Amino acid sequence: MKPLLRFFCRIVLLCPFLAASPGLAAPAPATGKPPIHIEADRMVSMKNENAVLFTGNVAAKQGQMVIRSEEMTVYYLSTEEKAKLPQNEERTLKKLFATGNVEIQNDGMTGTGDKMEYYEAERKIILIGDSKVWQDNNLVTGHTVVVFLDQGKSIVERGEKKGERVKAFFYPGGEGSQNGQQK
Repeated sequence: MKPLLRFFCRIVLLCPFLAASPGLAAPAPATGKPPIHIEADRMVSMKNENAVLFTGNVAAKQGQMVIRSEEMTVYYLSTEEKAKLPQNEERTLKKLFATGNVEIQNDGMTGTGDKMEYYEAERKIILIGDSKVWQDNNLVTGHTVVVFLDQGKSIVERGEKKGERVKAFFYPGGEGSQNGQQK
């Protein structure tokens, strides 16, 4: 397995992006991106599914980006799938799922949810279940937050229970609590 990780963060309110390949802390690839460091209580390599499962107090870090969850499964492309990619594309990640008290932090932004799904080909992140995003003192909440990284667009959706609504709290000037960590 050749470790390769790409984190990218840039969107108005929510800016998590995770792209990781299987493996633990590794030297930075030729692209010059910092290495990823994943710690967990347990790791299971599932070669037949092209996946690696991390369980128990999972913490994935790259640069200043941190993602925490109770469980994280990284699915990578098979040799056949990689062969179908354009020659200049070095992608190895297919998708990543994190469950259980998911938290993403980067540069003053924090996003939380019950689950997180990331799809590399679409460059799309989905926070599911009691999703919240803080940046500075601003807060957006909903059942589901979908972020389309290449489009610079995000969608916040309500849940199906009666009375559930999307909520946004914006404070002009960004003054307030440090790094939006009021919960």
